Amino acid sequence: MSFTGKYEMENEENYDNFMKRLGLPHDTIEKGRNFKIITEIAQNNDEFTWSQIYPGGHTLTNTFVIGKESEMETVGGKKFKAIVRKENGKLIADFPNYHYTAEIAGDKLIEVSTVADITFKRISKKLS
Repeated sequence: MSFTGKYEMENEENYDNFMKRLGLPHDTIEKGRNFKIITEIAQNNDEFTWSQIYPGGHTLTNTFVIGKESEMETVGGKKFKAIVRKENGKLIADFPNYHYTAEIAGDKLIEVSTVADITFKRISKKLS
């Protein structure tokens, strides 16, 4: 299944607990709560360009190839290297502080991030 498309965040689960566990300051957590993040994904076989557009015009873009080490950046601006894998239609990556998966289910982009015993889930609907 292709991930290509533009998606708008419609629901988040466990945002506060996850962000606290990552050590983000209270004011940053407050500021980011319920942002209507737009995710734009361009997929060409195993090559991806994955952009998240935040209110106020900030955009974070990561480019990666499945199975190859790629330099990526966190929302906080930290750069790191990771290998994104694809298993059973899901994209899987280990970020510096958490484990991440993404999958397409119908017209939804489902992203799940886990740190220790806390799981954060973001569901976005496809716009185009």
